[in-house]
Amino acid sequence: MCKNCNVQDRQANLHVNEGVQKLLDIISRLRGEGGCPWDREQTLDSLKHCLIEESYEVVDAVSANDFSKLKEELGDVLLQVLLQSHISSEQGKFDFNDVTSCLSEKLIRRHPHVFGDAKVSDSQDVLKKWEIIKAGEKKGQDHSVVDGDPRHLPALHRAQQVQSRVARVGFDWSKIDEVMKKVEEEFTEVKQAVDGGNHAEMKEEIGDILFAVVNLSRFLKINAEEALEFTITKFKRRFKEVERRVKAEGRELTDCSLAEMDVHWEDIKKEGESRA
Repeated sequence: MCKNCNVQDRQANLHVNEGVQKLLDIISRLRGEGGCPWDREQTLDSLKHCLIEESYEVVDAVSANDFSKLKEELGDVLLQVLLQSHISSEQGKFDFNDVTSCLSEKLIRRHPHVFGDAKVSDSQDVLKKWEIIKAGEKKGQDHSVVDGDPRHLPALHRAQQVQSRVARVGFDWSKIDEVMKKVEEEFTEVKQAVDGGNHAEMKEEIGDILFAVVNLSRFLKINAEEALEFTITKFKRRFKEVERRVKAEGRELTDCSLAEMDVHWEDIKKEGESRA
């Protein structure tokens, strides 16, 4: 055994513990008498939107491959965890140590192939066993495989999450052709609903085709939320270029017909493809 490695590990753990304790002390001071008026006013409910916003900031930093920003944004998410934990401790519910202990126990319990004698063949096998373990934890409760998806998740992400969960227990297509056929069927039903003029049916069928397209994305191992975000960004970039070209002609978009704007749009698309 490497003695130097053990010393380095102990030093690293000490450094982490000191850092966490410093943060806990800061939160206590912010929430305590004479602390920050804003922090003292916060509740579990008032902080919900902050946690969501900070989480998206982390996603943006990862997408931009900006590690300096990622470090900062991860700190902001940790701040939300610390604040929520501290407020809960004030109410006599739990504290930050309870949060870390709960997480440690769950990670060990759900990774018997690492911390026990269980064997797994690949990452998909890990996910299947994960669902079995979760089901065992909920034994005696009214629990379903499709339960547990947060209601506030973006709908595309939530759909893909639900589909992934049922796929782990075998409720899934076997071939891509079957998935494509389902998308085509749903599109036909959308057209039929539009022809029928029933708004409620149109809404339902639009939802069905979106769900089917998300399933196609999942089957192809593509994150539907990221794919749509990429397309939104691409659309905005192209439309801004349409605006720039129209203004360069000394005109405003409201002065142009759809056909005129479409000419610019198609030119921009072709130029983008030629650069690619």
